[in-house]
Amino acid sequence: MYSFMGGGLFCAWVGTILLVVATATDHWMQYRLSGSFAHQGLWRYCLGNKCYLQTESIAYWNATRAFMILSSLCATSGIIMGILAFAQQPTFTRLSRPFSAGIMFFASTFFVLLALAIYTGVTVSFLGRRFGDWRFSWSYILGWVALLMAFFAGIFYMCAYRMHECRRLSAPR
Repeated sequence: MYSFMGGGLFCAWVGTILLVVATATDHWMQYRLSGSFAHQGLWRYCLGNKCYLQTESIAYWNATRAFMILSSLCATSGIIMGILAFAQQPTFTRLSRPFSAGIMFFASTFFVLLALAIYTGVTVSFLGRRFGDWRFSWSYILGWVALLMAFFAGIFYMCAYRMHECRRLSAPR
């Protein structure tokens, strides 16, 4: 059980750090505009060496931002529940800490998937036509890696929960 929780905690730490970095940085998309390179993120865009805040309130940016923040919050609360799972002192008899941590990581996975799906769909259908020479960049890729890490953290914590439940049910009363 502890090895599953340790693996889950490792994936959770890495995934949460990647989520925060992907959300905060401005290299989601790179493109060429008027002969110079430019890149943009969720919060600002840069033309050459000068960066500007994204002041437009465009729905897909707001949705992507919101889902990335929700994903980071779920992952952080999952880490807290995952650390508390090592304590083995049940405060709630019906709610298992490894199970709760696993649910939080699956919720984080769902939110980051929504964010990336929205961003991908709009970027490919709208911005891809607007900018001829463009590509997704490293912040966007970190988001996908964070999705995988959060998913595997949830898997590890669910395995730890199942292992704990099997031991609890097979113990003599």
